[in-house]
Amino acid sequence: MDETSGTPDQPETTRRERRAGHAGTHRPWWHRSVVYQVYPRSFADSDGDGVGDLRGITSRLDHLAALGVDVLWLSPVYRSPQDDNGYDISDYTDVDPLFGDLAAMDELIAEAAKREIGIVMDLVVNHTSDEHAWFAESRSSRDNPKRDWYWWRPAREGFEPGTPGAEPTNWGSFFSGSTWQLDEATGEYYLHLFSRKQPDLDWENPEVRQAVYAMMRWWLERGVAGFRMDVINLISKHVGEHGELTDGAPRADGWGNGAPFYTDGPRMHEFLAEMHREVFDPFPGTYLTVGETPGVTLEEARLYTDPERREVDMVFQFEHMGLDHGVLGKFDPVPLHLPDLKANLARWQDGLATAGWNALYWNNHDQPRIVSRWGDDGEHRVASAKTLGTILHLHRGTPYVYQGEELGMRNAGFTALTQYRDLESLNVAGDAETMGMSTERLLAGLAYMSRDNARTPVAWDDSPNAGFTTGTPWLSLAPGWESINAAAERANSDSVFHHYRRLVALRRGAAAGQDGIDDGVAALVIDGAFALLAPEHERLWAFTRTLETEGGPREALLVVANLSGEPLEVDVAAELGDAVVLEGASVLVASHADAYGDAAVPDGGAHLALRPWESVVYRLAVRAA
Repeated sequence: MDETSGTPDQPETTRRERRAGHAGTHRPWWHRSVVYQVYPRSFADSDGDGVGDLRGITSRLDHLAALGVDVLWLSPVYRSPQDDNGYDISDYTDVDPLFGDLAAMDELIAEAAKREIGIVMDLVVNHTSDEHAWFAESRSSRDNPKRDWYWWRPAREGFEPGTPGAEPTNWGSFFSGSTWQLDEATGEYYLHLFSRKQPDLDWENPEVRQAVYAMMRWWLERGVAGFRMDVINLISKHVGEHGELTDGAPRADGWGNGAPFYTDGPRMHEFLAEMHREVFDPFPGTYLTVGETPGVTLEEARLYTDPERREVDMVFQFEHMGLDHGVLGKFDPVPLHLPDLKANLARWQDGLATAGWNALYWNNHDQPRIVSRWGDDGEHRVASAKTLGTILHLHRGTPYVYQGEELGMRNAGFTALTQYRDLESLNVAGDAETMGMSTERLLAGLAYMSRDNARTPVAWDDSPNAGFTTGTPWLSLAPGWESINAAAERANSDSVFHHYRRLVALRRGAAAGQDGIDDGVAALVIDGAFALLAPEHERLWAFTRTLETEGGPREALLVVANLSGEPLEVDVAAELGDAVVLEGASVLVASHADAYGDAAVPDGGAHLALRPWESVVYRLAVRAA
């Protein structure tokens, strides 16, 4: 096939047809799915240049198939100057040579389809690269036809362009500094909520929207299974009658907080509904769409994800990810208060119980490793990695696994600023003095929260450079890779990897082929009502998933977990309530191998003795409704 147009050859039974079949049942196909995110530059390198690439991903698809996932979310591989590691796109319909070419992309789509894995592309359309052809035209002159494809504004009234305070608004960027960059040639400023090399597209312009929709249809024609939409709820800005934008309240770095004026803007739902009509309605089958929505409220999320509204299938919300942020933001962490985390996730479970759907995640390319953040990456690394995975996968929603999470990978362990590569981390280092942050405090914050923690290369085995590359890795390997690697994990039946395999299998029911997992289990995990138990307990995380049937039996799962490095005694009636009856229960999933069997429910189920970071999922005996 031609590399710049058309559709690659598809297997006789395509994923699109299989998805259409699932859509005809009582639940969407992605309710049964687990999504695996790949950050391409850090996954697998096929050509020895030290940077992961598409053919490297293709060579490791059997690992994903063994894990059991059926969706691969691919972080950006489009052509890009790589200012923000690919989230600055200069050509949406080409692959960056760093990762390969369109032929390699088509090969990945086809090989993944053979393993019944669909590819979800990362859609970055709040902004482009400043090297995109659209922006090159836009900045060429004030009267260029594409000038209003981006947000251009003159200097603030009474100020000379380029002087302090002349920026059109006082908004501070996500990546530090102002959101406005002066273009010397035309004497006006352009808006960039992120890097200065990532100018924001103006979605008020219908030509912009149509160009984006055409690009999305182009990828669907190539066989992708949907889109993860980067910061999609920032595309609608609050604009005054005459195009004016509003200053924000001061924040710690001296700039203004513009978030109220560009988050969940007045035309967001209109834009997403239009996108659905223009992009997805013309295609047969159903596609997975998930919106990354920083700052979204539960009320807005219900609107975004209500299937009747036909906007997106689910959203990533960030409330739980901010619970350990201090007064100076994410790089000023404070200890996590477990009841706050439990309450937050429970609120989202309740809020989207009847309309909408949750996207469940601990890790992604922007978050540090969960086992180092909220687990114990030392003595109890394996148990805490398993337990954190269990808690997440037993909530209601679609779980997302980030590369290496299934191996229990740790944070990067960097101790010097020179080790970091992430743009956000380097920018905050430049602002540390302004914020009153000492070097020691800065380095501690980076070690805990830097995005580089998620971007260290995946360790595949204990060979040189962990089997990631035959060259020099673009970023240092995470500590302990000699034993924390895919080969070692897959060889050990009691590993984090095999625990995640069982968690992934829960949604597949009898088709998973694992002991104790049947269609009743899948129904409970997918559809069961959620109820948080012992909400104020500072070490115990416990909840039930329950299915009621009219006039029939009542089925339930009980999840109990010790989120600490000390043993925990649980009085079932006193702490979980009289409604929880463990008599006759069986163990479905456990963090410790010896927890399975008759000994799992001691003393008739009146008391539980949980070891450090131990978790158990019980299938309770069927009772009358």
